[in-house]
Amino acid sequence: MPNALARRPQRTGGRPRDPAIEEAILQATRKRLATDGYSRMTLGDVVADAGVTRPTLYRRWPNKYELVVDALAYGLQKQRDAYPPLDVDGMAPVEAFTKAVERLDPRYHNERAMALHGNFMGDAEREPALFEQFREQGIYPRCAELLQTLQHLQEAGAVRADADLDATVVLCFGSYFGDYLLTGRSAPPNHSDRVVAALWPSIRAEGY
Repeated sequence: MPNALARRPQRTGGRPRDPAIEEAILQATRKRLATDGYSRMTLGDVVADAGVTRPTLYRRWPNKYELVVDALAYGLQKQRDAYPPLDVDGMAPVEAFTKAVERLDPRYHNERAMALHGNFMGDAEREPALFEQFREQGIYPRCAELLQTLQHLQEAGAVRADADLDATVVLCFGSYFGDYLLTGRSAPPNHSDRVVAALWPSIRAEGY
């Protein structure tokens, strides 16, 4: 996943860009996306929150859409940087499954994640292209880690060859949203354990 800051076009000559300014703009954008959503978010709000000027923002992003796409990539990169790659080789199958489900929580690194997801879903019909970007940048990579973990366990013989891994990923990911909608708060610490306890018997191979 390329770093959002590194992907910005570089100027030749003149004063070099300050990465801290770009990061402040991206962070302000993500906060506004969580509180206001894409439709109500304005670039004026972003520059005010970031403490920069409009020309400073426009030198880096020509419009709101491109800024938001980079803010999504930035958030995903920050999340991936917050914890190391999942190494399941030294884990028992159930432990590997549980750890992958735990890292699936949208709030694993972003306490505003549920509001962010809700606002993008609310804008899905008005901004379908942006919603697709949100899925590509924020949803698919997260779910891919769990799917790869399950595939690894399947290849190792711990998961049944006929197990529906895609459905398992959907159920695990959706469990966090269901829990939030029912309780209105963050999932309890044992959420991943409970999800795995419910699903593991239906996908485990005989002997596991």
